[in-house]
Amino acid sequence: MTDPQNLPLRPLYPELTPYASAFLDIPAIDDLSAHQVYFECCGNPEGIPVIYLHGGPGSACRPQHRRYFNPDKYHIILFDQRGCGRSLPLGELSRNTTQDLIHDMETIRQKLGIDKWLIFGGSWGSTLGICYSREHSSHVLAMVLRGVFLGRQQDIEWVYNKDGAAQLFPSQWQSLMHCLNPIQQMAPLSAFMSALQSTEPEQRLAMATSLNDWQSAIGRLEQQNKSAMLIDEAQLMAHFKIQLHYALNQCFISDRPLLSDLDALRLLPTWLIQGQYDLVCPTQQSWALHQALPHSKLTMIHLAGHAANEDSVVDALVSTTDEIAAQFASLTTLFAK
Repeated sequence: MTDPQNLPLRPLYPELTPYASAFLDIPAIDDLSAHQVYFECCGNPEGIPVIYLHGGPGSACRPQHRRYFNPDKYHIILFDQRGCGRSLPLGELSRNTTQDLIHDMETIRQKLGIDKWLIFGGSWGSTLGICYSREHSSHVLAMVLRGVFLGRQQDIEWVYNKDGAAQLFPSQWQSLMHCLNPIQQMAPLSAFMSALQSTEPEQRLAMATSLNDWQSAIGRLEQQNKSAMLIDEAQLMAHFKIQLHYALNQCFISDRPLLSDLDALRLLPTWLIQGQYDLVCPTQQSWALHQALPHSKLTMIHLAGHAANEDSVVDALVSTTDEIAAQFASLTTLFAK
């Protein structure tokens, strides 16, 4: 385990626009909805391929997500997972499972003619990255996982139960619980989902806003000014509907828990980046994964929380991708088309 050295913090790389974007078309089956999955490519098409896996589930990609990688050295692929961001239909839950997302990743890899790529994901993105890598390890160069979320029931309840993060933020938890009656508070996840599926638009938005306030409270060591946070209401409601869909189904991995099936990853180069004060995905989860994969390199960032855009977290992630680019520099001819 290493700590960042006392050096100037590395910022994100400059703003970047995609050189290509497209939709992956998943046709309807019987009465189950079709999906269109948005993906884009940035940087150097002959660079090291990396796929960015956003969190949530349902959070979608943002322009800053392109900027953790040197665009001269990386072929950067981003995609909005089913039902969120630019993928359609927005908020769709049918055929939206972890296995569906793994299938989408493989289809994108094959469409782009990529043999092996770097897996880069944080929070829920780390869960998805591990799930993909253990099924398709022959197509993975390495993994960079931030704020590891293991997707166990205890990890879900830490976020959405009175005995978890609520113990550290009682006022904010109480505000969230004010949306529910005493009976609903006994099963908050189901109650949240019912509110998000209400026929009343005002109730749906109020629930999504309250959930967003709760996650914002526990997500950063330094709180953001609410007035500076721009929120698209439709995206917000889709985000939490998808997140609760996964939470209520134990992330669709209860039959194959992450820590019980890691043989395919034992030799895969793995970097773990963890905020010491992460209150969404506490350090125990990254530590447990590090113990299961003792070859992995764990960077514990002091005075950092969960958010990927905290300065010290950005520094650790950019430093890691620069390190990997240097390590794989001799292989760059393999990535050229």
